[in-house]
Formats: sequence, structure tokens, C-alpha cells
Amino acid sequence: MGKGDKKSKKGKISMGSYGVSRKKKKAVAVLAPKPKAKKAPAKAAEEKPAVKKPAAKKAPAAKKPAAKKVPAKKAATKK
Repeated sequence: MGKGDKKSKKGKISMGSYGVSRKKKKAVAVLAPKPKAKKAPAKAAEEKPAVKKPAAKKAPAAKKPAAKKVPAKKAATKK
């Protein structure tokens, strides 16, 4: 059972065909939900006290990337 087998799922995938061992996925109709009528908030919004958010912290300064380590050059020897 491999890619050349027309009856196996792997064979159907390689050939690009569909059948009993490889079904096509049916398209599902998606219905949009009906918009709900909003009721006007009477006093609920007015009673809540204003909450102050703390100031956002600034991002730290960008660091330079570390220097690449290069092996030390050998000193030239005179003969």
C-alpha cells in the first residue's frame, strides 16, 4: 500500500483523486448572526467612577548586537 495504490488514501492523495477512502469535505453554509437591538444605558454608565490607567512604560533603548567572536590570528614566524 503506497503512493501507486489507487485504492489507498495515500495513493489517492498522490494522484489527486477522491473516493471511498478519501472523501471530499462538504462546504458548510455559515449564517451571519442577527444583530441584537441595544438598549440605551440609562444611569449605569454615569454611576461608574472614572478609572485612571497607569502610564505605559517606555520600551528600553535598543541594544547593539554583541560583537562576533573571531579566533585570534597566529603570529607569523620567521624562518
